[in-house]
Amino acid sequence: MDRIVDIETDGQHLAIYRGFLTVSKSGEEIGRIAVDDIGALIVHAHGITWSNHVFVRLSEAGIPVVLCAQNHAPVSIVWPLEGHHVQHARMKAQMQASRPLQKQLWAQIVTAKVRMQGQVIKAAGQNNVAFDMLARKVRSGDPQNIEAQAARKYWQLLFGSDFRRDKNRSDANALLNYGYTVLRAIVSRAICGSGLHPTLGIFHSNSYNAFALSDDLMEPFRPVVDIVVRNLIAAGKYDVDPETKSSLTSISTFDLEGVEGTSPLTLHITRLVHSLAKSFEAGKAELVFPRLPSHIELCSLGISLEEEEVSDSLS
Repeated sequence: MDRIVDIETDGQHLAIYRGFLTVSKSGEEIGRIAVDDIGALIVHAHGITWSNHVFVRLSEAGIPVVLCAQNHAPVSIVWPLEGHHVQHARMKAQMQASRPLQKQLWAQIVTAKVRMQGQVIKAAGQNNVAFDMLARKVRSGDPQNIEAQAARKYWQLLFGSDFRRDKNRSDANALLNYGYTVLRAIVSRAICGSGLHPTLGIFHSNSYNAFALSDDLMEPFRPVVDIVVRNLIAAGKYDVDPETKSSLTSISTFDLEGVEGTSPLTLHITRLVHSLAKSFEAGKAELVFPRLPSHIELCSLGISLEEEEVSDSLS
């Protein structure tokens, strides 16, 4: 199973040894993991050293390396050049996608996101009827900006009327930053493996954003990160530390129902990216999303039984 490896301690050394990524401190090995088991490598710490072979081997395995700033937001991703045996044909189809097709794809993404937001709001004990109604109003290209309308309702219902999404703040925003970094890495790897190019987005098109497609495709899954953050805060966990990071990286193994049965979130993201590649090739928008999880599943996502009991006592 692909695991998210987070390097958060200063002064460590990374190396590749017989198929393993090893982590050493002051000349002593303190951990190792098989390269084949790594889904993404996220680095926050200062003074990290590593050989060029680390980047080469991880790139050969299609593993993105994410470098983060102090606010836990990604500032760079090392991206493999080769990802799929039909990469050229798929990238060509991606580049030649018509504007109507892109608008239809974006409408499907927004609809899926708003519906997932509604489930999260229900899990938070709030009325979610408005989100179902908004999801039904989404049209090709989202000309009414339903995504923004839903966001205005969503953040206040989830975190309170005073909350503002600001990646430079150190409150719940820092936890969200880290969770989105994990999600972005998972999506980026799936894009690489599908033969698509991460810069050529469907909706996001900032000239400074080299991972616009990653940002497009992670949208329907952002609410999964959001509910984990809310659950952590309800359990009294406010800081980005090893415990909360573990909870946020666990989203990769969150089981969701789909057309092929129950699978972890990482596999559903892979299927979504694959369906996008097929949509580009066929010229028809047919994205594949998982079914919505129940609000009961979301209520305790990312927290242990003990933390859940603390949360219940505080509510």
